[in-house]
Amino acid sequence: MRPMLKPALSRLWRDRDTLQFGTVRHHARVVEDVGQPVASFLDLVDGTRERSALLEAGERLGLGGGLAEQLLGSLEEGGLLDDAEAAAEALARYPRPQQGLLAPDAASLSLVHPAPGEAPAVLRARSLARVEIRGAGRVGTAIGAVLAAGGVGSVGLVDRGRVSARDCSPAGYPPTDIGRLRSTAAREAVHRAAGAAAGERHRRTPGGEPPPALVVLAPRDGSGAFTGTAAESQQLMRAGVPHLYVGVLEHLGIVGPLVLPGASACGSCATLARRDEDEAWPRLLAQLTGDGPGRPRSAACDSALATAVAGLAALHVQLHLDGGRPPSVDGWCELSAADGMARRLRLRSHPDCGCLWQSVPPQGAARTESTHPR
Repeated sequence: MRPMLKPALSRLWRDRDTLQFGTVRHHARVVEDVGQPVASFLDLVDGTRERSALLEAGERLGLGGGLAEQLLGSLEEGGLLDDAEAAAEALARYPRPQQGLLAPDAASLSLVHPAPGEAPAVLRARSLARVEIRGAGRVGTAIGAVLAAGGVGSVGLVDRGRVSARDCSPAGYPPTDIGRLRSTAAREAVHRAAGAAAGERHRRTPGGEPPPALVVLAPRDGSGAFTGTAAESQQLMRAGVPHLYVGVLEHLGIVGPLVLPGASACGSCATLARRDEDEAWPRLLAQLTGDGPGRPRSAACDSALATAVAGLAALHVQLHLDGGRPPSVDGWCELSAADGMARRLRLRSHPDCGCLWQSVPPQGAARTESTHPR
């Protein structure tokens, strides 16, 4: 391990002898009694030396091995240290042009995952993950580009037809892509976001692509937000593949639910909950998701809203890949173009759905408290 002070943290002097790392109050850390020898020692914690070499340098500065060891331990406990060697190895998994682009993402991960070497391990896991996005419109293509820029190793967009003017957005297709095959243009958008050179082919995993770690359902017209198609949802549930519903429906952006098959509420739960509130909902939904006259002639999709939804959805995907629990699990998030507000709504598993029946303990077995939000 080559310890380094996290470069993402600012260093601010509170007074002549007190050094503060970071500015966000909840995560900021303070080092007191920083005299010249300690300040000089901190300058050496830059990732170029092994821990043993740092301790030797501390002795030469007059700290003594014990004090230098204590200081390093205090910095580590405070979440201020990272392993420069592990960070370099994680970035080395990516093509050289992408390594520089990923440096800010790696710095952010070091704050979210504070233990030394933890953030590089998360980035390495991202490099091995595959995400499939079904729907390459204004929202779906932007999600793919953001995920590729964030280090997800394989991002595939599945769609048919050709790019239309309503598919274009600053984070996805440029207007010059109008008329091109969506599958081709979307793949190139993902490669550009990852820093791939023009014409460069994406690296393929030996032995073929692994199964997706997550599928994003992002229909171009937003009609599948919450539910997608019944057949598609059931297929993903049976295969045990986590999936996230995303879309812009009229003036409302929707991210969620993110479904963990057998462990969280699913899209059918949302449909059944809406049915309980409005008995006509199944009939309306059939018209909305079909090819009949119920579909809007011109689907609404505000550019700023679509970009915000794509960014939020990509963040939730990353949180899931990184081992976290996004707020779209057992719920969904709404972004409104009318007031700019973001809201999180809770979703409970519906008793008529059955998606969690397999996780219910047998009669007479010990029961644990539900982990669903209340």
